[in-house]
Amino acid sequence: MNLRQIELIRSTFVQVESITDRATELFYERLFQLDQGLRPMFAARPAPGGIPLMRTLKSAVNLLDRPYALVSAMEALGKRHSAGGVKEEHYVTVGAALLWTLERGLGNAFTPDVKNAWLTFYLLTANTMKAAIARCNATTVSDEADAVACLN
Repeated sequence: MNLRQIELIRSTFVQVESITDRATELFYERLFQLDQGLRPMFAARPAPGGIPLMRTLKSAVNLLDRPYALVSAMEALGKRHSAGGVKEEHYVTVGAALLWTLERGLGNAFTPDVKNAWLTFYLLTANTMKAAIARCNATTVSDEADAVACLN
């Protein structure tokens, strides 16, 4: 991601954060419209404040200027998601629901540049999570250090 994209993500996230409950509601409504099969992976009703959705987004946004920390956090999140049954195809659905939510939540502020920044951000985080899962799935007994990392 370039500095302009990081700036756009941060400035628009502040706007999204100000409507956390509405953004969370929009996200889950859209997610379940796109794939009803995802519903069992989530609590019956998303918690107020979008936990863990908004907390995860906020953490990732806050780490944008620390790429190694962001990669580490996303790898760990990917492993947790994989253990919870998240499949590779779910990342496409989540990304679509997130962009749809941002478009509605930001209104006119969701410019083509903002959309591109968020898409880049999402692809970076999702691809990092998927790569960590793939490494764990490919780990053999001879890869002891990787096997231990996959358990954490």
